[in-house]
Amino acid sequence: MGRELADAFEVSRATFDEADAAIGEDLSRLIFEGPADTLTLTANTQPSIVTVSIAALRAFQERSNLTPSFVAGHSLGEFSALVCSGAMSFTDAVRTTRARGTFMQEAVPPGEGAMAAVMKMNPNDVEAACGEGASMGVVCAANFNSPGQTVISGAAGAVEHVCAIIKERGGRVIPLKVSAPFHCALMEPAATGLNGFLGEIDFADPVPPVVTNVEAEPNSDGNRIRDLLVRQVTSPVRWTESVAFMIGQGVTRFVEFGPGNVLAGLIAKIDSSIKVMSVNTPESLEKALESFGAQN
Repeated sequence: MGRELADAFEVSRATFDEADAAIGEDLSRLIFEGPADTLTLTANTQPSIVTVSIAALRAFQERSNLTPSFVAGHSLGEFSALVCSGAMSFTDAVRTTRARGTFMQEAVPPGEGAMAAVMKMNPNDVEAACGEGASMGVVCAANFNSPGQTVISGAAGAVEHVCAIIKERGGRVIPLKVSAPFHCALMEPAATGLNGFLGEIDFADPVPPVVTNVEAEPNSDGNRIRDLLVRQVTSPVRWTESVAFMIGQGVTRFVEFGPGNVLAGLIAKIDSSIKVMSVNTPESLEKALESFGAQN
């Protein structure tokens, strides 16, 4: 992923070089070439996704003077949002997400945690099912992605038990291939590790404000960022509320930067009237610029 951006735009190529320097590894080669099983280790995936996201963002910014009213990111994506807002340097974001991924990978032994996406069930009913399964171990709603999609996370046995309850009540369940059970209490060791690491990072006040996962509200105070990022590790991602807040403030267009278009799909499910564009290749970047040019 990201190779087309690096080949087409000097600023994107420089972004990949900066990421390599930040962690002292040839991360860009892994991003471009794989192998997939190495890239998908969360300690590698996290800084890689941030790098591709900022490579796309910088190419867009170089060609447009548009400025966002708000920025936001889903889980890991909040680091890209912080870079975009000027609250955190890109180098620090790469270093921090490498550490964050390592802490998360080490927090729970392989096979002991699980996550599953739940469809066709109200989020409140999903939370109720998790409450019923709590006697089996840690399990909770981890991502409120859209009105029709909630992700649950926790101990493997407890997640399996809750999935059975959900299926009995007419919900649809898709087990997720993840390396750890993110955004639940089992990630507490990772939150502790991240808290210590972030003590060495300098944050500025975000401009524009970052709509955070933890609160689903805008934050403009750099002094609050460390706490919000630490809390995010064990707290649910309130994506539906975050998007709804921005729409409520008058936002009518969203641009997603980074590999894939998952967030664009989720936003469309939250409000189908909203225009969403995903930028991750030279072609998609040009389409986004043309779309804004035609409407401004």
